[in-house]
Amino acid sequence: MSIYLIPIVLVCAIGIVAGVMLTVAAKIMYVPVDERVDACLNALPGANCGGCGFAGCSDYAGAVVDGAELTLCPVGGADVAAKLGSIMGIEVAGGDGQYAVVRCGGYDNKTSKILEYKGVPTCAASKSLYGGAGACKHGCLGFGDCVSACNFNAIGVVNGVAWVDRENCVGCGACAKACPNDIIAMVPKKNIVYVACSSLEKGAATRKECQAGCIGCKKCEKACKFEAIQVVDNHAVIDAEKCKNCGLCAKECPTGAILKLPKPKKAAPAKTEEKSSPAAV
Repeated sequence: MSIYLIPIVLVCAIGIVAGVMLTVAAKIMYVPVDERVDACLNALPGANCGGCGFAGCSDYAGAVVDGAELTLCPVGGADVAAKLGSIMGIEVAGGDGQYAVVRCGGYDNKTSKILEYKGVPTCAASKSLYGGAGACKHGCLGFGDCVSACNFNAIGVVNGVAWVDRENCVGCGACAKACPNDIIAMVPKKNIVYVACSSLEKGAATRKECQAGCIGCKKCEKACKFEAIQVVDNHAVIDAEKCKNCGLCAKECPTGAILKLPKPKKAAPAKTEEKSSPAAV
């Protein structure tokens, strides 16, 4: 019996010693965890989109406790910023968030192709070959790298150009980062007027490449009563802070390069229990 008992005793002894050592090590190497990190993580939406500039929600939660800005979460917007502020004991100014716009209006009937691309069907690969197949080297390449980058089904390619669904867009900016031509911009949600063109060519050159391009005519500048739009490097640029969404610049644009979108739909306020609440619009 002793030949069986001795190994059992040895294994048990080793287990006890190892357990004691691990316990002591855990006590010595223990790092206090700030409870606010878990609280911040629970307040975040859990999208892990990276739109805040950190690796994910967990990384951002730790950064918030270390002093990072509280308004960096594009998915949660002002509501999440307010929750983080409450946890950290900091008052946070409200904000409306942002959404993506595609600065290109060169749909299939507005521009043309100058070569037939047969390579890897991605925007990045297409751009590496003579800048893409389109006549305009500043326009949408149309292969949907932005679509692959979006985790919220908020962007697609329609008639050769990326198109954003504002209702689904959370403003994470993943599509903008994925675009090799840098035609996707993030703008404040309050702004519904934008320039759907990225060309910096002179007017005559732009006309040859795309019927919907900005030709730098400055009619938009003259129409704006708030000095919110200027032509810089042959291209109209809107100052988001000054823009009042009046749409006068869009009406004056001879090529339709400036667009005014419909105002975002809002959910109807909840009614009393006596009446059925309407569906969100």
